[in-house]
Amino acid sequence: MVNSTRLSSDLSRLHGETDSYLATATSLSGSQLSEPSLCGSWDRAHVVAHLASNARAIAKLVDWAVTGRRQQPYSSRDARDAEIAELARLPREELLRVSEESAEHFERQCERLAGALAAEDLDLHGKPVTAAAIPAVRIAEVVLHHHDLDTSWTLADAQPQSVLDALEGAVRTMRAKDAPGMTLRTAEHDEWIIGDGGQLVTGDRVGMVLWLARGHTDGVSSEGALPELPAW
Repeated sequence: MVNSTRLSSDLSRLHGETDSYLATATSLSGSQLSEPSLCGSWDRAHVVAHLASNARAIAKLVDWAVTGRRQQPYSSRDARDAEIAELARLPREELLRVSEESAEHFERQCERLAGALAAEDLDLHGKPVTAAAIPAVRIAEVVLHHHDLDTSWTLADAQPQSVLDALEGAVRTMRAKDAPGMTLRTAEHDEWIIGDGGQLVTGDRVGMVLWLARGHTDGVSSEGALPELPAW
């Protein structure tokens, strides 16, 4: 069972971040959705499609935690990419409807974490996560990809704890991808060790997330050249 106070707080914050993201997505016209995003080669429709797909995919971790039956969000990277591409081709109104329904589905599933759990320690494609951290995993996805829509809303507009969730998620990814050894130290007094912790990199939480996840270097600094990060 996940601590009820933590679960309630995380789900309340998730609901707020999701509402904010959906308001931004809904404000975009069909032609605006076809414009580039800040997430690699994806246009905005692919970002919205990814978040719609991701909500149902991550909900499988809840089922694993509750039933004890091991599951992964996607059977393969190819399967994930195919689902996102299919959703991105939907008409605007349909894509937005699917986005809202999948977000609601995820929040309903997370309520199951308040009961008895069969598995506390899970695995997200090679990244260890706990059952209690499942809502935070989704929050990290929502705020980072909300930023990727490249509108007036940026990651700095997310709640501070949500930015921290995104940073912790980025650190998990870097560890899973065997990133170079480094110590990450933020202006908010957080510290993470990756590998042997060899090189110190400093910056605020937002800058650190955008460096680790998107390769933006203007919010971080280090003595000498920054470590070369693995592909996200």
